[in-house]
Amino acid sequence: MTEAQEPALPPRPPAPTAGAGEAASSGSGDPESAWAPLRRPLFRAIWLASVASQVGTWVHDVGAAWLMTSLSPSPFMVSLVQAAAAVPLFALALPAGALADVVDRRRLLLWTQSWMLASALLLGVCTALGLTGPSLLLAFTVVLSIGAALNAPAWQAITPELVPKAELGPAVALNGMAINLARSVGPAIGGLLVGLSGAQAAFFLNAVSFLAVLVVLARWKRVPKPSTLPAERFSSALRAGLRYARYAEGFRSVLVRAALFLFPASALWALLPHLARRELGLSAIGYGGLMAGIGLGALLAANALPRLRRALPGGRLTGFGTLVVAVTIAGLAVSPDALAAWPTLLVLGSGWLVMLSSLNLGAQATAAGWVRARALSVFLFVFFGSLALGSLAWGAVAEALGVRTTLLVAAGVTALAAWPARFFPLATGAGSSLAPSLHWPAPELDAPSSDDRGPVLVTLTYRVAPADRPALLELLSELRPRRLRDGAFGWNVFEDPDAPEEIVEVFHAASWTDHLRHHERVTEDDRELQQRIQALQSEPDHPKVRHLLAPEK
Repeated sequence: MTEAQEPALPPRPPAPTAGAGEAASSGSGDPESAWAPLRRPLFRAIWLASVASQVGTWVHDVGAAWLMTSLSPSPFMVSLVQAAAAVPLFALALPAGALADVVDRRRLLLWTQSWMLASALLLGVCTALGLTGPSLLLAFTVVLSIGAALNAPAWQAITPELVPKAELGPAVALNGMAINLARSVGPAIGGLLVGLSGAQAAFFLNAVSFLAVLVVLARWKRVPKPSTLPAERFSSALRAGLRYARYAEGFRSVLVRAALFLFPASALWALLPHLARRELGLSAIGYGGLMAGIGLGALLAANALPRLRRALPGGRLTGFGTLVVAVTIAGLAVSPDALAAWPTLLVLGSGWLVMLSSLNLGAQATAAGWVRARALSVFLFVFFGSLALGSLAWGAVAEALGVRTTLLVAAGVTALAAWPARFFPLATGAGSSLAPSLHWPAPELDAPSSDDRGPVLVTLTYRVAPADRPALLELLSELRPRRLRDGAFGWNVFEDPDAPEEIVEVFHAASWTDHLRHHERVTEDDRELQQRIQALQSEPDHPKVRHLLAPEK
């Protein structure tokens, strides 16, 4: 799935978008242009490969969904295909993110792409031999999605490495455009293939489509950013990702917004195959045409997205997108035939692109480089968890109320979710910088010590005039979540009643190495806050910093 933007069946991320060195050395491009990242030759080549791969994904999706409608008339069983695709991405998102931050991402991507190629190929063989029943189809959907789950965080983490900050928004939109361009033709191809040659032809084509991405990955010369510190252990890397998601306020808002939108809106993807076949009486080719309408609508919206962001700043764009999706789901529920459903899905695709592009851009803009794959894995955890739980819930409701009534209920819940979402604004990255500042001096110990020695207690003694004391405490309260976000724990502030001009900040690190990592994680935004704290000091040599280590046994 592209940048976790689309709930495909099963999802698969697109190829990475450019080389880190190229992005760093190239100009910033025209941030107003939706096409600026495509001026970079490597980005353009990989983007085209990803389009080819996504065509295979949508061909496969049509084959899997349509095959299940042939194997079972139950709307719940049809919704299980969506759930089976989403559950591995939900369950494995967090460990996959930690893995992507501690191993070579290019090799991980090569491995996962090969896994998915083999899974699609085996499903095609079993279907051609007449062995695929509902259980086997769901099992292969899970297996294929396991590869996508391990692939997704590493893939998402690459985009900000590859383009300048000014082009991040257009790059995210282009990644979304890749899947929607593919979706505008892939479902039609899939419906035609399934109608003429059976579902196995769709699965074989999907397997072949992975080759384009594998070739590009094999030729991609990614240059990882060096660090003087040893790689984090898997368990500590996993905890760091969860800690970041908890304390990074902007990123936390993205998670809430994703859940509020995706849980009710998942009814569309869970029930659309059943609606097409059982309610609208369409063939596989007709179902592919409906899916192509969603893709075409999203493709049109992607080109207009920069202008929409300027016309509807802040949360107005996402509020508008949520309402568009809600209204069009309701319109789909009352559509008497495919002729009425197709233009409704065209508009729905536009609203879906607006929402998912905004959510993904918010996640990218609020994930610092050192934790990007892990933070984005938490985003995927919420994303696909909402899709999986929503698909199961709406499938069960449809068994009791019917598909059309369930879609009307889901549309109402989606519209209502726009109200609490207003309290969780999405960041765009403008006016902030999570780039490492590296302005902290490297701490040195007079006596040699093991890097694993810990825990470490860090104290900072501030000295301010009494009149500046409230301002200092307010700034320190703003500093607290940033310390915790970067790996500190046990943070607190103390004062000496006999020396009111002194304020002491304390926090812990698990080991000396972990504290050194904290130095590498301080951002340009943190530097600005710390300069404001420094400006309040009544003596130039403050704050005074001490590092205390637990005694060695």
